[in-house]
Amino acid sequence: MTSKDFIIREIKVKDNIALAKVIRNVILEMGAPKVGTAFEDEATDKMFETYQKENAVYFVVEHKNQVVGGAGIAQLDNFDGNICELQKMYFLPIARGKGLGTKLIETCLEKAKNYGFEKCYLETLPYMKAAVKLYKRYGFKDLDKPMGNTCHYSCNVWMIKEI
Repeated sequence: MTSKDFIIREIKVKDNIALAKVIRNVILEMGAPKVGTAFEDEATDKMFETYQKENAVYFVVEHKNQVVGGAGIAQLDNFDGNICELQKMYFLPIARGKGLGTKLIETCLEKAKNYGFEKCYLETLPYMKAAVKLYKRYGFKDLDKPMGNTCHYSCNVWMIKEI
């Protein structure tokens, strides 16, 4: 199985339930806390609606008509500046190790650039080692403290990249 067996497309309303399951399953699989993460976000249950705003988009990764991952970008919450956030990037095991993370980051950052954002911020957890490695390989740099206020107080790895 290669990345060609997967489709990356914009989210549809019908994806909400499946995507919420993907996000929560990955959080539990990684041993991440349920509080202070996307696990408890209201947006996790209504991802389509959450990204129906200006300069925001969410992409799902689909395999054989099943949602197996996704990521999106939107203006960084509670921050006054031209910075977007790479948000809710999660993959089920079937979608890992196939270059889809890189493709999704490229897709999201291209949209962010088209929207006029200058930098992209993200938050993650230190034990999501593969994700941190991917972000660093893609040029994201560590920050000493969070930016904005995403309400993800359990996420204590903060990174940023010039677009």
